[in-house]
Amino acid sequence: MGEPSSAQAFQVDLRGVVDLLARHLYSGPRVYLRELLQNGVDAITARRALDPAAPATVRLRTAADGALEVADSGIGLTLVEARELLATIGRSSKRDLEVGLGREEFLGQFGIGLLSAFMVADEIELVSRTARGTGEPPVRWLGRADGSYELTELDADVPVGSTVRLRPRRDLEHWLAHDTVVALARDFGSLLPVDVAVQVDVDGATAWRRLTEPDLPWRRRYATPEERAEALVRYCERTLGFTPLAHVDLEVPLAGVSGVAFVLPAAVPPTGSGTHRAYLKRMLLGPRVEGLLPEWAFFVRCVVDATGLRPTASREQLYADEVLLAARDALGEQVRAWTLATLRERSPLARAFVEAHHLAVRALATTDDAMLDLVADVLPYETTDGQLTLAEVHEAHGDVLYAPTVEEFRRIAPVARAQGLGVVNAGYVYDADLLARLADRRPAWGVRPLGTQDVDQVLAPLAPVRELELLPVVEAANAVLAPHDCEVALRTFEPVELPAMLLHDRAGDHERELSRTVGEADDLWGEVLAGFGGTARSRQLVLNCANPLVEDLLAAPAGTVRDAGLESLYVSALLLAGEPLRAREVATMNASLSVLLRAGLRGADPTH
Repeated sequence: MGEPSSAQAFQVDLRGVVDLLARHLYSGPRVYLRELLQNGVDAITARRALDPAAPATVRLRTAADGALEVADSGIGLTLVEARELLATIGRSSKRDLEVGLGREEFLGQFGIGLLSAFMVADEIELVSRTARGTGEPPVRWLGRADGSYELTELDADVPVGSTVRLRPRRDLEHWLAHDTVVALARDFGSLLPVDVAVQVDVDGATAWRRLTEPDLPWRRRYATPEERAEALVRYCERTLGFTPLAHVDLEVPLAGVSGVAFVLPAAVPPTGSGTHRAYLKRMLLGPRVEGLLPEWAFFVRCVVDATGLRPTASREQLYADEVLLAARDALGEQVRAWTLATLRERSPLARAFVEAHHLAVRALATTDDAMLDLVADVLPYETTDGQLTLAEVHEAHGDVLYAPTVEEFRRIAPVARAQGLGVVNAGYVYDADLLARLADRRPAWGVRPLGTQDVDQVLAPLAPVRELELLPVVEAANAVLAPHDCEVALRTFEPVELPAMLLHDRAGDHERELSRTVGEADDLWGEVLAGFGGTARSRQLVLNCANPLVEDLLAAPAGTVRDAGLESLYVSALLLAGEPLRAREVATMNASLSVLLRAGLRGADPTH
């Protein structure tokens, strides 16, 4: 065996690292300015730890040749610190431990932040002078995209702090243009607690335009609550682009979170993205940050600032840890408390809120008992009596009956309305689940799904004599419809124009399916299944004896034409019930139509 080879260092392709940052870590080149602002703010924070009276300024200046200069009044760098921070990509350092990591008041990591500028520049120049009072001269670091750099000391009068100069890469000049820099700086840094300003020309003279606001918008003091509410409306319009219905103040001190939630003025899908504008230590983390609120709170958009939450590696989303989960629950509870209080007021705001965001209220009520009680009392439902609350349905009808699907409600509504039977449409999202929960919470209300017996008992029966006269016809009709698991019942009901109605419930459907399965199974398995079922209840085709067509059909002599007419009514009722036609029903429809057409066209003997 030969001698072991000596250890070798990896060669790092800086362009490849920059490409990795641009394509996989950051969302795009625009974050370069955020990283430079972060470096400047961290440097100022470090200097103020030594000298609380030190200036806190960041100055942005664009040049005619397309270059950008970012100068801060921070703590600056010595030659040793510059070499340690900027000569080795990815290496942590004492400076990072002191200034960038492990300290709540700092935002980022200096070396990686500066490296991000290579996404828009081929050359980065850093001139810095330390504020530590050691008498060391200023330093100049010049880095190039090919991985080479120069680090020298300067014999010049340089102010304390650091100045970064960028020269744009070809075809990326727009990222360093004046208007772009102003827009990015205002977007990322408008809430920073330092004086960030950009140089502008005013009547041929240069001046500094401040881009930052000294106070968080929701922390400012106003003479009256009305003035504050109006100011927050203007802030929402300017920042989020909509006029809110209302706002909810947010505060979670243990996580260092404060902010405001704005209620959207119009409905949004419950599956819509609940994203929010989040700041970390007053630097914008992202305009579409996820995970700040529970999923049911999709009717608000938040603007928050946090000091105790952690960012992901890209610093554009929040890291999902225990602190974020606890903060999310606390923020959700504050939104919930506002919602409950608003709905209890029965105010114009409450009505506008329910009209726009009833789905969100329903979503919350599926897990929240207090909200469920409010939903029962204030939320309107579609019923056979019009738009009513569940409390009003209970007051008018006693039991609260509901149709679990829209199709079932549409089928039964005309008959139920005519007979004075109150039925709630629970076919929309969340409604059936809410009514099932309400049945347990308020048992005295008699909340239950609509059953066949509920409809059957409000339909008027025939006189006993007439029922006996038609008994042979009913028996013959039952034989015709037996293959369809259906039996005939005779009633009179409104509207008269409706000749027939198909009644069935879910329990009956289940027992019919079980009975069918038992019949198809082998002996042993059939016996096991039979133990779970009762007597299979057939569906009922209820014929309306007040309808002239039905009277003619019942008076017709027995034969193929009467049978075909009965089958046609069955298929019509099936379609009215919103059920799909299976192969058997399609064949029945075609056959009955053929018989009726032949009888009508040929004047055939109705007994054949």
